[in-house]
Amino acid sequence: MDDTAESGLDQPTERTTADLLEDDDEGLVEGMSRKKATLFIAPFVAIGLFDLVLLLGWGLDPLWGFMILPPILFVSVLGWIAFRTGFASDRT
Repeated sequence: MDDTAESGLDQPTERTTADLLEDDDEGLVEGMSRKKATLFIAPFVAIGLFDLVLLLGWGLDPLWGFMILPPILFVSVLGWIAFRTGFASDRT
């Protein structure tokens, strides 16, 4: 029985997120720079924070501010990761 097939030597290694975020000399990474991804996500963060300030200015209980802020930040981080790694551009 051949042990090389079972050891995984013939199979290509999977790329991790750290590999995707590194600068790739071969041009395999289709993502964009951190600065460009931040510029694309910044308007969404600004709109979310403006909405939060507006709601708190209307007299909403400040506890709701703590409940609204985490989803705004979470979705913004997901969007930043999607732009940074090229996931958003792969789907068009």
